[in-house]
Amino acid sequence: MKKIFVLVIMISLFGIKSSNANIKVAYDYSFKDLDGQELKLSEFKEKVVVITNVASKCGFTSQYEDLQTIWEKYQSKGLIVIGVPSNSFNQELETNEEVKNFCEAKFGISFPMTQKEIVRGENAHPFYKWAKESYGTGSIPKWNFHKIIIDKNGKVFDTFASMTNPTSKKFIKSIEKALSQ
Repeated sequence: MKKIFVLVIMISLFGIKSSNANIKVAYDYSFKDLDGQELKLSEFKEKVVVITNVASKCGFTSQYEDLQTIWEKYQSKGLIVIGVPSNSFNQELETNEEVKNFCEAKFGISFPMTQKEIVRGENAHPFYKWAKESYGTGSIPKWNFHKIIIDKNGKVFDTFASMTNPTSKKFIKSIEKALSQ
């Protein structure tokens, strides 16, 4: 009985941290959009979010069209597409304004786009560091147009390499599965 009393006193004095206290989710992060406004991922709670690092001068740049297609098709069902321009692979335009003009003029992009960010390594945007810590190396972009699907709870649901087109059956199946949960 004495041991239990001491334990209760110790807990009340020092507390016990919940093991979930330090677990972060995607909603804990934000970006700046191409106009410099804060883009909080917390605005997309209970939605499925596809975050793709993009580049204007990449061989996969045509995937912008397919990202726009899935955005238009699934937006009303709770899908958010976010493009993250990055020069991590030396294939992005110089300024955020050039990126914005390119995406709007060439592809009619209407989904949210962030300012240019570093997506890998020690200087990566905190979201990408979190994705690596919470999901593993599969979330690290190996090239432009790497896709990370975030589920409705803010956790990494799936990742896809550049070679997987956003309108491929495999990718659509994963999005639809995340939307149905």
